[in-house]
Amino acid sequence: MTETLNTPAETEASPAPAEATTPPQRQGRQGGRGRAPAKPQNQARAPREVHPVLKQLFDLYPKMFGAQFLPLKLGVYQDLLALHPELFKREDLKVALGLHARSTRYLESVAAGHARHNLQGEPVEPVAPEHVHHAIMEVFRRRQARSNQDLRPYARAQLIEAIEASGLSREDYLLCIRQQDDISVALLDDAFAELAAQAAKRDALRKMFEASGKTVAEFSDMYGMNPDEVARTLELSRVAQAAQAVAAPAEAEASAQEAALPAESTDEPIPANKPEAP
Repeated sequence: MTETLNTPAETEASPAPAEATTPPQRQGRQGGRGRAPAKPQNQARAPREVHPVLKQLFDLYPKMFGAQFLPLKLGVYQDLLALHPELFKREDLKVALGLHARSTRYLESVAAGHARHNLQGEPVEPVAPEHVHHAIMEVFRRRQARSNQDLRPYARAQLIEAIEASGLSREDYLLCIRQQDDISVALLDDAFAELAAQAAKRDALRKMFEASGKTVAEFSDMYGMNPDEVARTLELSRVAQAAQAVAAPAEAEASAQEAALPAESTDEPIPANKPEAP
C-alpha cells in the first residue's frame, strides 16, 4: 500500500500493532450458552512510528525525504555525515537510510527509472540496471502479495522499459542482474519475447518504407499512420540495424577464433602395451 502522508519513509517490515490480550466478554442468550461477539471487520491500525533520524532528514531535505521520494546518489551517507557531523550518529543514520531505501515508496521511484539525485534534489547519475531490476521485482512481490489481481502484466511492462533504457543485449542484461528466481525468469522471458516481436515489426515497417520509395509523409498517408510515429519507428529500427552491423564483425571474429582451436578428442588413447582386437 503506497504511503500518502507527507512524512519520512516507513519501513514495510514495521511490526503490526499487538492484538489485545484481554478475552472478549461473553454475552448470554436466552435458552443457551453465551457466544463471543464477532470481531469487527476493519480494525483501525495504530500509526507506525517513524525513525527520529528520518524526521530530521525530512525537515532538512524535503525534496528527497518528503512527499515524493527520489533515488539517492551513491555516497549520500558520507555526504550527510560530512555536512552534519554533530547532528547524526553513524549507526543511527545508517539504520534510518536503510529503512528509507527498503520502503516501497523509495523502491517505486527506482523501479520507475528515475535518476539518482543529490540532497538538493538535482539528478546526478543513472541508477544501475541491476538496481532497477531488483526494485521492479521487489515492488511486484509486495503488491502481488496484497492483491487478488494478476500484476504480472504491469511488472512485465516495467521490465520492458528497463531493458530498453539499459541499452543492453539480452545476454548482457542477464549477466548484469545475475541471480534470478523462477518468477523473474518467467517475466524476463515474456519481456524479451515482446521486445523481439516489437523489433520485428519495426524492421518490417522499415523494409516496406525503403521499398516504397516515398517520403515519410507520403508513406504515412498511404497507410493511414501518424507521420511522427512512423519517423520514430524508422529511427529505432535504423539504430538497431547499425548496432547489429557494429556487433557482427566482433561476433564473427569470436566464432573464427573458436573454430581455430584444436578439437578435443573424445576417444580414449590406446596404451602402447594394449593388444589390438583380433
